[in-house]
Amino acid sequence: MAEHDPDDDNQGLALHRIGVRFGGLVALDDVSLRVPPGRTVGVIGPNGAGKTTLFNVVCGFVPPTGGSLTLDGRPLRPKPHQLTRIGIARTLQGVGQFGGLSVLDNVLAGTDHAARAGFAAALFGLPRSDRDERRLRDDAMEALRICGVAEYADVLPGGLPYAVRKRVALARALVAKPRLLLLDEPAGGLGAEEITELGQLIKGLGCAVLLVEHHMDLVMKICDDILVLDFGKPVAFGTPDEIRTNAAVTDAYLGEAA
Repeated sequence: MAEHDPDDDNQGLALHRIGVRFGGLVALDDVSLRVPPGRTVGVIGPNGAGKTTLFNVVCGFVPPTGGSLTLDGRPLRPKPHQLTRIGIARTLQGVGQFGGLSVLDNVLAGTDHAARAGFAAALFGLPRSDRDERRLRDDAMEALRICGVAEYADVLPGGLPYAVRKRVALARALVAKPRLLLLDEPAGGLGAEEITELGQLIKGLGCAVLLVEHHMDLVMKICDDILVLDFGKPVAFGTPDEIRTNAAVTDAYLGEAA
């Protein structure tokens, strides 16, 4: 039997007793969570439970009023514009794509290098390294291949089916090669078969994933652990089987979502 390495306990994202207040409103209250490398952790709860606030804390959009965050054992004080540099990527509830850019160029927007060199060069006629450009485009094409939409690389996204555009949004997050991927309602607007395919894709990514999602079937199939929030408070945390058999969760959340 392999020996336990205590350093493994420090890997991944860890939130310790996070609190967030907006004036007199308590948005998050004493929330702790760990997302180890290679694991998918879901966050569920009704509207207003604090799911998006939790995401915004991790992304640096909302500073916590209490508690602490670490990434691989180091204090995490994220700034939104530095996320890709520290190994974090996030998708939005919509697709958020530039209609005048090709699918490939939209994916390139997911890298700091592309933002600095690619867009600056395009907008202002600045020189850039051909080698850097080829590497970035290769990375972008690989992200599109992983997401199964490489055939649309040269197409403008506006006329594509919504399910394809959602995969393009995921590719844009993956091109940064994140250690931690935050997925905000990735199944929104998709059909049952498309959701099943999305679940298979997410399970095969290999990085740590923090998922907010209303589709309980997807959450239960792909998550290793699930955090349940209610009015900013943690109600339960455990495996899908443990969450299914938790009476309070079943009555308050899964029953509502069905």
